[in-house]
Amino acid sequence: MKNQILFSFLLLLAVQSVQGQIAKKKPTGNHETSRTFWLQEMDRMLRPVLRSLAHDSLRLNMPQMTSTQVDNKEHRIKVQYVEVLGRVLSGIAPWLSLDGGSVAERKLRDQYRVWTVQALKNALDSNARDFMRFDLGGQQLVDASFIALGFMRSPWLWEHIDDQTKKNLIASIKITRQFRPAYSNWLLFSAMNEAFLAKYSTEWDVMRVDYALQQLEQWYVGDGMYMDGPHYAFDYYNSYVIHPFLAGIMDMIQLKTKNYDSMFAKIRLRNERYAIIQERLINADGSFPPTGRSVIYRAAAFHHLADMAFKKRLPKELTTGQVRGALSAVLKKTTENPGTYQNGWLTLGMYGSQPGLGDPYNNQGSPYLCSVIFLPLGLSDEDPFWTSEATDWSAKRIWLGQDWNKDHSKAIQ
Repeated sequence: MKNQILFSFLLLLAVQSVQGQIAKKKPTGNHETSRTFWLQEMDRMLRPVLRSLAHDSLRLNMPQMTSTQVDNKEHRIKVQYVEVLGRVLSGIAPWLSLDGGSVAERKLRDQYRVWTVQALKNALDSNARDFMRFDLGGQQLVDASFIALGFMRSPWLWEHIDDQTKKNLIASIKITRQFRPAYSNWLLFSAMNEAFLAKYSTEWDVMRVDYALQQLEQWYVGDGMYMDGPHYAFDYYNSYVIHPFLAGIMDMIQLKTKNYDSMFAKIRLRNERYAIIQERLINADGSFPPTGRSVIYRAAAFHHLADMAFKKRLPKELTTGQVRGALSAVLKKTTENPGTYQNGWLTLGMYGSQPGLGDPYNNQGSPYLCSVIFLPLGLSDEDPFWTSEATDWSAKRIWLGQDWNKDHSKAIQ
């Protein structure tokens, strides 16, 4: 307990020091929509995870928190380490691949690069205290896919880990093939793992990819949205997983074969329509409807919108300044409550600590999926996403009484 208290104190001092350095660069426009603000929040959120794992002390420092409705507490704690690594990696990876920026940002990125490379080495080294097994159950199929997604978003990572870590990672991804995915968005986890192997290995299973793509086509219900399995649910899984994973798999598989070109053309149109819907879901103050499963993922509800901004694929209906304003408001809203963190670690909740919003599968690693809000940090500070003026988004304009464009559904097959 004394060690954990000391670590939390030192962590707080370190975060304050780095945030002070970042803040020295005068932001343009509203600070809460600036790159400086985003970097400060990213550092505050991700530092405890990657610093601890880089020092082979994640198991010592990471709390063993689970949902109050937990279904199997011992198992959820066992898998939380792979879970937090994958979720953090999927969000920070594009920024790690970037070069340039202010002196403070370059210094911060250099530190995170060192930490992340060492963290991966420790996670995949059987002699390390923080060694992570990938054979503990089906949840690790999920968590491995987020690690795979991080590497798909950041070739820099693959280029800078050592050969043994590469071999260990490929072997770990393959281990999860033994787990049968649930008949839901989980099919995309298997497919993402195979897309990773298609990119970084000599062997990948075409059928696992094909099955996921063909089944998601059957689950498409219209207006840019999919069912998550045989039944439709009004939640954020179209954004947490379905659209970003389909886009990531598409980006890789289209380099391997032309067999899916007509399907991918439709997926691109659906991606655009759902991005428009996502922007409309962000309220004037950055809040959003607390509906469905996994709401403790906070800003990850807008994984898809952040991914579309990062990939520069926003539809013509959405400007970069409008999306930056909207995502900045979400980031501020979901982190401003003092109960968001406890001893430097994310709590379970949407707005502070709200354990009643947890699901049976949640553990300390689960809320870190919200790190995907930081995907646009993978764009240069000279990109229009950051240089254009942040403007009001749809809900804010409408509830200020401004005239605005009417939304309407699109008949996309």
